[in-house]
Amino acid sequence: MARPTVPILLSPEQQALLQALTRSREAPHRLVQRAQIVLSASAGKPNKAIGQDLGLCEETVGLWRQRWLQGSAALVKLEHQPKPLRQAVGQLLADQPRPGCPDTFTAEQVCQILAVACERPPEQFSHWTRQELVREVTRRGIVERISATSIGRFLKSGGFKTASGPLLAES
Repeated sequence: MARPTVPILLSPEQQALLQALTRSREAPHRLVQRAQIVLSASAGKPNKAIGQDLGLCEETVGLWRQRWLQGSAALVKLEHQPKPLRQAVGQLLADQPRPGCPDTFTAEQVCQILAVACERPPEQFSHWTRQELVREVTRRGIVERISATSIGRFLKSGGFKTASGPLLAES
């Protein structure tokens, strides 16, 4: 026997906002899909049926049903305020920040590495190679260790972009 699901009750403003979101051509697909989940849940459909209708797994539908239930109390306070309500619904249906791993190098270290790359190389070299930059930045104590691939990634990300038009005023 399936677990009973908690019904979702929507105000007329919330219902209209979510329906407009599902018809939007500019809203991201994930947002439209999540609005469809909430609307289907408010119609009394179980998670399994919603998942089959939308091509999602039951756990995903359950996750968004729970998130809506947890955040719906804050939405009640914003009734009759269309713009703040729209923003709150957008935040409620948005992805939560993911932890990810912390940066290995600080912004200051990256700037120092790029500054070394802009310097003139030692006399025995005509230009910097990634390996020579690795040796130089570790010798200077900017970083304990770094790969040549990381150096290349920093150099590529800091690429110069040419202006599309003249930057100086003509006399």
